[in-house]
Amino acid sequence: MNNPATHAGGIAVITGAASGFGFEASVLAARRGMHVVMADVQADALATAAQTVRAMGAQVLEQTLDVSRSEQVQALADATLERFGTPTFVFNNAGVGAGGLIWEHTLKDWEWVVGVNLMGVAHGVRIFTPLMLEAARRDAQWRGHMVNTASMAGLLCAPNMGVYNVVKHAVVAMSETLYQDLNLVTDQVHAHVLCPYFVPTGIHQSHRNRTGEWKDPTARPTKSQLIAQAMSTKAVTSGKVTAAEVAGFVFDAMDDNRFYIYSHPRAIGLVQTRLEDILTPRNPSDPFASRPELGAELRAALRAE
Repeated sequence: MNNPATHAGGIAVITGAASGFGFEASVLAARRGMHVVMADVQADALATAAQTVRAMGAQVLEQTLDVSRSEQVQALADATLERFGTPTFVFNNAGVGAGGLIWEHTLKDWEWVVGVNLMGVAHGVRIFTPLMLEAARRDAQWRGHMVNTASMAGLLCAPNMGVYNVVKHAVVAMSETLYQDLNLVTDQVHAHVLCPYFVPTGIHQSHRNRTGEWKDPTARPTKSQLIAQAMSTKAVTSGKVTAAEVAGFVFDAMDDNRFYIYSHPRAIGLVQTRLEDILTPRNPSDPFASRPELGAELRAALRAE
């Protein structure tokens, strides 16, 4: 399908654009001749990323923001409208990672991860969707796409991933609801959800962007959180699918109007097992059934005195 929303003349708004999926999506948008709005909490990294995309010949608007702040997302929308017009592609992609036993997260942990991973997407949906619907009403040929970054953690419940699982499940639910709600009112604006597995990005180093207001100065990482950090670093850095490939999958899905976007289709087997648990019903399956040695190692580490 030749979709004008993601081709020359389109306008892309991408959060988390300084690195990972966001940066690679910015590069692909530039290659397609789109104007690119790049937003990220890391000002220095964003400036470097924007310079790279600008050097490709694209018109670029860069904006430093914290997506958990609704007023900052609103300012991003206002700046986009003023500079380029209504975006045809909104990528609510900014996210952070946190692991550990779910009862060991501090209040600040919850506020940080929920604020960025969940409310950041909610602000994008709430603020940009009405703009896209208005553009569609004005022009019967106009097409738009909103892509929300969730995770395979939004379709599974892996142990020792605590709050991250919770918010990513919420993002999948939000995206599915957005898809259904849009279908009630328009054929011109489409929703998609990205559910990547382990891909080499900076997600395992999210703490570098954790500002003072999201930190509890009295808290120290627990054993489970340190283990989760080590496991996440190993899994993410050893991933074989690249961020650039995942960005390509995003554009392919928009071109084909596919809702679910996966980086590792083989992982769907794990989702099928979970759904069979629910439908049977039976107790949740052992997530380490295919790698029992990994489960034994994790249990031993957590139970050690």
